[in-house]
Amino acid sequence: MSQTPDSAVRTYIDEHRAAFLDDLAEWLRIPSVSAQPQHAPDVRRSADWLAGKLKETGFPTTEVWQTPGAPAVYAEWPSDDPTAPTILVYGHHDVQPAAREDGWDSDPFEPAVRENRLYARGAADDKGQVFFHTLGVRAHLAATGRTTPAVTLKLLIEGEEESGSPYFRALVEEHADRLGADAVIVSDTGMWSEDTPTVCTGMRGLAECEIRLHGPDQDIHSGSFGGAVPNPATAAARLVAALHDDHARVTIPGFYDGVVDLTDRERALFAELPFDEQRWLRTAKSHATHGETGYTTLERIWARPTAEVNGIGGGYQGAGTKTIIPSTAMVKLSFRLVAGQDPDHIERAVRTWAADHTPDGIRHEITFSAATRPCLTPLDHPALQSVVRAMSRAFGKPVLHTREGGSGPAADLQDVLGAPILFLGISVPSDGWHAPNEKVELDLLLKGAETAAHLWGDLAEHWRHAP
Repeated sequence: MSQTPDSAVRTYIDEHRAAFLDDLAEWLRIPSVSAQPQHAPDVRRSADWLAGKLKETGFPTTEVWQTPGAPAVYAEWPSDDPTAPTILVYGHHDVQPAAREDGWDSDPFEPAVRENRLYARGAADDKGQVFFHTLGVRAHLAATGRTTPAVTLKLLIEGEEESGSPYFRALVEEHADRLGADAVIVSDTGMWSEDTPTVCTGMRGLAECEIRLHGPDQDIHSGSFGGAVPNPATAAARLVAALHDDHARVTIPGFYDGVVDLTDRERALFAELPFDEQRWLRTAKSHATHGETGYTTLERIWARPTAEVNGIGGGYQGAGTKTIIPSTAMVKLSFRLVAGQDPDHIERAVRTWAADHTPDGIRHEITFSAATRPCLTPLDHPALQSVVRAMSRAFGKPVLHTREGGSGPAADLQDVLGAPILFLGISVPSDGWHAPNEKVELDLLLKGAETAAHLWGDLAEHWRHAP
């Protein structure tokens, strides 16, 4: 009896599970730590390994793209269907530093399987989630009898995401013509839990700055001059105090300009998640929730913009007392941005606000870091619907919706290429990204491959170009 498409995909993945995991383990043994200069040759070796394995998978084009930092890997497999959409998959092959003495139960670069979990640095973040696409596309071809994917499939796997992606945007701009796509799939995220498959629909942007306040040309005696000259530490404290109102709303004029508000449907979808606030607080090591009035905790961290004080300092910090008026003080701020906000506009607004709140006699300097734009895919976007259907087929249950409270370099792809960002990740919170004993659940890893196998055909069927 012939198999259904779903059972054919599952059978192929089951039959090739062992070889897939052997290959993944080989890749995980390469300590591609981009943050440590001594591992630069390993990051290059990781890129070469992946390019070779993608060629072996069937991608006719595989290239290693050098940057001033670490190399990225590009691959392309055109569909033989001229009406098919083009999909770009993003991930990264570099990993966080790791050593046995950090608290690992086994060598972080010698993969170990225990209780159907694969332990190794990069198992979940992000080599495992990149690599399931190789098994997924092969299962897609085997189940459909195709010789090319149902979509034109491209991969861009960067090599310095764990170092802040300093050259990523320039790389995307340089190769924008090659990277052109109708949608971008990001496989560097996760799901709500092992039992609750979810699709992320958006990620917040980020703007960061440091404000330095200068008063007297040197520290001066508080008895001789206190109360008669401006104090930069006091100015810093007042600046921080002025950042929010009593309802935890940001007071910077223009900060909320353009913010895309949550719809009733989005709020209802968030409410469907099995969120245990007390458990979340324990994870946060906090004793209470706090935030903008009128929004739930999930809405605050996923869909509302925020301003946080990351650091504040000035004056004497040692033991005992030192009766001075300090010469300088500083404040470090970060702003998480949501759909509709422009980082450039936020920078201008913050500069104006800081100037308006700096008293006479205090000089201030503001330094902004590189910003990340927010990304959000509408719930009715056909590509998002394809991801939901593909994941539902793989997991055999309804798929719920989340967003990410953090920020990532994939937003540069949206900005430069003008393509919507979608998320396909199977990692769960217990995987321990960046921590000792990072792992990936093997059943979920294979469900990721299964989802990818269904996704390409679904996209081709429901989102076609005009001939």
